[in-house]
Amino acid sequence: MNGMKNKKMEIRKTRIEELDKVMEVYARARKFMAEHNNPNQWKNNKPSREQIEKDILAGKHYICEEDGDVAAVFYFAHETDPTYAKIYDGAWLNDSDYAVVHRIASSGLVKGAGSFCMNWASKQCDNLKIDTHADNYVMQNMLKKCGFTPCGTIYLEDGEARIGFQKSMLE
Repeated sequence: MNGMKNKKMEIRKTRIEELDKVMEVYARARKFMAEHNNPNQWKNNKPSREQIEKDILAGKHYICEEDGDVAAVFYFAHETDPTYAKIYDGAWLNDSDYAVVHRIASSGLVKGAGSFCMNWASKQCDNLKIDTHADNYVMQNMLKKCGFTPCGTIYLEDGEARIGFQKSMLE
């Protein structure tokens, strides 16, 4: 026994008083993306503070923490995303009901936090969809490692293109 404490990540809903801390994680993620050849995904300080506050108040924003430290943050909900209604240059794996993960960001403090979040989401729903920017190779690789399949191109409400990914455990 080397005496090291066994660390464990946990996921819980974000509390409104944690909004500042959550926004710091998103700021760090924007910086990380810009440094890794993805400066355009969350330009103009996206996601906005107002959007995250709305997510928290709706009970759809989550924190992944390890020993009280924020490891990652994300949006999760069982809902239909209107931007997923049409997919181009491909097809979704199925047309069944699904849950979505959006606005996932790591604090950079805990290796594997993003994968932990995606695996948690997979346990909440056996049919998941998520999208990411074509320049976000870090996210694309993580999604593939977590069993997601790139399905084609979707367009956000502002017209920006994203790669749609899906993971389905349905028969």
